[in-house]
Order: sequence, then C-alpha cells, then structure tokens
Amino acid sequence: MTYTEASMDALRSAGDELADATVATLFERGEVGKFNTLMRYFSTTGQDLPEGLPEVAREYLHATSTPPAWVDWGEMEKARLFFIDNNVHISTALSFASMPACYVVPHVARLLSATHSLKYPSKRMAETGQFTVYLMRPDAFEAGSRFIPAAQKVRLLHASIRHHLRREGRWDTENLGTPICQEDMIGGQMMFSIQVLDALHRLGIHMSTEGADSYYYAWRVVGAMLGVDQNHVPVDLQQARRFSDLYMTRHMGPSEEGAHLTRQLIDLYEEVVPGTFFDPVVGALIRYLIGDTCADWLQVPRTPWDTAVKAAPALLGVLETIEDRSPLGAWALDRLGHFTTLFELSSLTRGRVMHYAIPEQLKKDYGISSTVPPTKRWTPPAPTTPF
Repeated sequence: MTYTEASMDALRSAGDELADATVATLFERGEVGKFNTLMRYFSTTGQDLPEGLPEVAREYLHATSTPPAWVDWGEMEKARLFFIDNNVHISTALSFASMPACYVVPHVARLLSATHSLKYPSKRMAETGQFTVYLMRPDAFEAGSRFIPAAQKVRLLHASIRHHLRREGRWDTENLGTPICQEDMIGGQMMFSIQVLDALHRLGIHMSTEGADSYYYAWRVVGAMLGVDQNHVPVDLQQARRFSDLYMTRHMGPSEEGAHLTRQLIDLYEEVVPGTFFDPVVGALIRYLIGDTCADWLQVPRTPWDTAVKAAPALLGVLETIEDRSPLGAWALDRLGHFTTLFELSSLTRGRVMHYAIPEQLKKDYGISSTVPPTKRWTPPAPTTPF
C-alpha cells in the first residue's frame, strides 16, 4: 500500500459513519443522559442490554458486538503471550513514548485540550491502561469480558467529541479536517503499536519478530472495532513504518497544549513515584524515548538523569538474558511485571473501573509463558522519511 500526501489528505475528511449517526440521533432525541445512565450497568460481553435503552443505541450495540470476521485467533493468542512477557515494558512505552507522541502533534494536543482529558490526565492514562489490559486477557472476546463493551463505548466517545466540536464551532474543519478523522485514528493506532515496539527496542527489550508482528496485528483488530476503515490501515509493520513516518512528519511540532499535557503527565507520574529523588527520571525517560527535538518541543526539562537513564537498556538487557535462559527466571520476572503493572494501574484508577460515557458537554491470567526465547530478534523497520 502506498501512502502519499494526497491519500493522507483524503483521510482527513472522514470520521466514523455508524458511530457519528448514532450519537447525532441520541442528541437530537435528547436521550444522551438516559443512555449514559443505563450503560453504566452494561460492562461485560454477553450481558443483556438494559431495559429502556434508546433503540438507536441498541441497534449500534448489536452491530458492533462481535470482532471482525477476519480475526486470526492464533495471532491474537501470540499477541497475548507477547503482552504477558513484556507487560511492564509496554506500560512504560505507552506512558512515556506513545502519549508524548500524541502531544507532539499540535492538532491532536489541541483536541485533547478541548475535552475533559486536559483537566484529568490520570483518567486518560487509566482508561488507556485498563483498555489494553482488557484486550490482552485470554477471554477478551468471550462472554463475561469487558473489552468489547469498552471498545463500543470508546467509539461512541470519539463520535461525541466530533459532534461537540463541530456543533460548537470549536474546530477549524477547513484547515484541520474532521476531528478524530480516519488519518488521526490510524495515526493513533501507530502510536500504540509500532511506536510502542520502537520504544521497547530502544529500551533493549528482547523481542521476537513473530511476537512484534502479533502485537501489531492485535492493534489492527482494535482499530477495526473502533471504527477505523481497514481499507487504509497498514497491514504489516513495514507499511506501518511508512504510514507512521509520513503522518508524524506531516503534523508534528511544538504547541502550548502539547507542553501543558506533557507537564501534567510528568506531574502525574512524579506523584506515583515514592519520594522526590527519582522524580527527574520521568522526564529523562520521556526525553530518551522520543528524542531531544520532540522533548524540547514539549518543554521536557533537562536534568542530570538524562545521561543516567541511557544505562537502562544495559540493565534491562541483563534481566532479559535471565528471562531468555531460565524458565524460573522468566516466570518470576513475568509475575513481577504483572504486579508492577497492576500497581501502576491501581494508582491511576484508585481501584475503580473506568467508565466511558458520551460527554453531554464537551488458562490463568499470568501463568508461565508458553513462548520460547526469541531466536530471531525483532529490529524496527528502517525509517522511510528523514527527520
């Protein structure tokens, strides 16, 4: 698949027809409040829909209640095992590489600043972390799981943001295109997939080519369930690199909103880290993972830790070698990673289940992995656009 400036421009005018029509109807009929109230009680796959749910919402939920017919369940299981092996590293990459990558795209940062996410950064991070954990559970698509309802609600949340920004005239559609357009949704998919893999590689994490491919595949499935037009989505990591590079070079740059969001992200994690001695590590890790140019655009402070954090790959490399060579070591590190991820998530959620609502205003879970140590190490596809 070839991506050009013209083909990317075409994606900026398209939203999500099904979700947009559903949200528009709910607002026209004054049923948003009723929908949100009832949907708080709908949180697991296979659960009966609440009585009194607006008909247009019922039709939407039925239409989006199953994963795409093309899903390869073998690939999804490989992705789950990859997540188990790397969960704490993936959480780190999502927090300190993927989210800042979102903020370095000015119109995305501006969009986030127009929603409640700017005031409540912990809520956005908690929702992202919880959503990923739901996806990577072994029963993610089975009765009783929370992933599909979460995906259905996130899709409506995106549609509601488009609805509000258009209706209130708070978005320059002529110059910026549709808010949360197809290009931005695919771009977001790249930030949570290939850019996560890039961050893991930069941290020195040992990954197999097969595991990286499966992880990317899982996010293709997510994209389809969030309303991304699969006719334009990169089908593999080579195409993903081309799309991601072109998307970032088209849009990235400094902005006040991006710097503000980044400051809030740093403050949030500095509160999670006990004491104050290690606080500068948060900014140093962001700078290491996204590079000095982007870090400067986001006004990430420079500290002496910027040099110290570069030793992280060597330290992690030792732990990765232990994991590769020792089944017991692999089990112990997987468990440690699992509990670290749970601690981080519980700190952000404060033990609550995150609810996704339409804003009226703007095998055992973590057993010993069945995967074998990587024999063919994953290396990132070469950049296609000079930065």
